[in-house]
Amino acid sequence: MKIRKIVIRVVLVMIGLPFAVIATIVIATFVFNRTNGTIVSAGENRDYLLYVPKSYNSSKPAPLVISLHGAAGWPAQEKNMSHWNKLADQNGFIVVYPAGTGWPRIWRVGLGPGLNRDVQFLSDLIDKITSTYNIDRNRIYVNGLSNGGGMTFVLSCKLANRIAAVGLVSAAQTLPFDWCTDHHPMPMIAFHGTADPIVPFNGGLTGDRLNPVKTWFPSVLDWTEHWARRNGCESTPDKSSVASDVIRVQYKRCSADVVLYVVEGGGHAWPGGKALPRWWVGKTSNSIDATSLMWAFFHEHPLNRN
Repeated sequence: MKIRKIVIRVVLVMIGLPFAVIATIVIATFVFNRTNGTIVSAGENRDYLLYVPKSYNSSKPAPLVISLHGAAGWPAQEKNMSHWNKLADQNGFIVVYPAGTGWPRIWRVGLGPGLNRDVQFLSDLIDKITSTYNIDRNRIYVNGLSNGGGMTFVLSCKLANRIAAVGLVSAAQTLPFDWCTDHHPMPMIAFHGTADPIVPFNGGLTGDRLNPVKTWFPSVLDWTEHWARRNGCESTPDKSSVASDVIRVQYKRCSADVVLYVVEGGGHAWPGGKALPRWWVGKTSNSIDATSLMWAFFHEHPLNRN
């Protein structure tokens, strides 16, 4: 499967590193991969990291934000990178960081039974959290980095009746857009760097001497245009500069909004978040805060059941 190739690329990068660096990565995964919840879904034990802020008021329905890590990542890493907990403290919503499967951990976004099991896990996780806490069922949102962004696309199709809006950061889309047969309009906000070395902005094959396994990705602009068609938007978007290195692309007259932030020179990174190693993923821009922009977008888009 394509997603397995992505993980192989990650491992091959590690092979080219000094042993001490590899050991640090392995140790960090086991030491810092702290979760606080487990459920059994589709016959598998699945883990997650749940954050309920002190500002949560059980008498008032709270939004739920689901944030998905990238390939070879883990829930606590996603938490530390995205800073969702800070916004949860300020706004009273609950955040959950689910864990993928295997090692390195991934989301199974290739065609096959694994995809459906991951969808079932995330649906079961929503059920568990909504049965335990007072969740506003019209304000359940999903976002993800890289492979987690690919899984976010899957959920926008498979759980469109439960998810109000989605956010994608450096999303690794390995499924063709027409795989999604649910044409329910889904609000979408995305962020992608033009110098992303792992998921190239203009699409095409990736791979180099440390990454000999080739993986094909679509153009980010083409992918966003497909989403705009799904949401019934006009074909030509508005473009505006929001920072010296960031262009905002927004489609008009949509059934559900579609927005893309293009980070000039940006790498495979979470804008405004905790930076991954630059030698690996490229530059992390601090000109915008992807998490704050996502939350503002989510806040404006409750679930539309029409």
